[in-house]
Amino acid sequence: MRILVIEDERKVASFIKRGLEEERYIVETAADGEAGLDLALNNHFDAIVLDVMLPKLDGYSVLGALRDNGKATPVLMLTARGTMEDRVQGLDLGADDYLAKPFHFEELAARLRSILRRSSTEKTTKLQCGDLTLDMVTHFAYRDEKEIELTTKEYALLEYLMRHKNRILSRSMIMQHVWKHNFDPESNIIDVYIKRLRSKVERPGHPSVIQSIRGVGYRIREGGALDTDEGDEEA
Repeated sequence: MRILVIEDERKVASFIKRGLEEERYIVETAADGEAGLDLALNNHFDAIVLDVMLPKLDGYSVLGALRDNGKATPVLMLTARGTMEDRVQGLDLGADDYLAKPFHFEELAARLRSILRRSSTEKTTKLQCGDLTLDMVTHFAYRDEKEIELTTKEYALLEYLMRHKNRILSRSMIMQHVWKHNFDPESNIIDVYIKRLRSKVERPGHPSVIQSIRGVGYRIREGGALDTDEGDEEA
């Protein structure tokens, strides 16, 4: 999942980014409100961590502009001012949660998981597709009750596919959600990672779970049976 962190304190932003990347998120940062708003309006993010006190445009203004533009991206606000009035202002503008500084990273991660669950049709910490399970807390996958260890990118790719199971996802959609916005569209990195992921989650004698849709992209499908009119091409 892609997270945008809008935070002007370099050490705090680095701390959050490093922690979230260890939690297998794809993270981008912005150091002021104007840059953060531009990124948020022109790219897809699954959630935003937004500081209140920002240069150029404060967090409340960023949040208000996002909601005015119809962006419903979940927002976790951070502030050194933890008064009731501050929390009420942020929540009234459309924030999904509020966390006062200083904070423990474990709490930030837990609150982020919570708002992501609330915004998703999946309300548990596990994603299921047939006998394939992805645990979003431990970041392990399981099939036939066997544990599958994933790299950060493999986890992000499998999570995106499983959140949209049975739906055909184009390479550009996968690129936008799993890789950063400056990813080279001519690269074959998506196909490479699909092949790696298949080598880990597919089982001999079982139907293919991750399917290639010729000329379009990929999907993960419950049951694993291919439609005859779509075709399958190896990554």
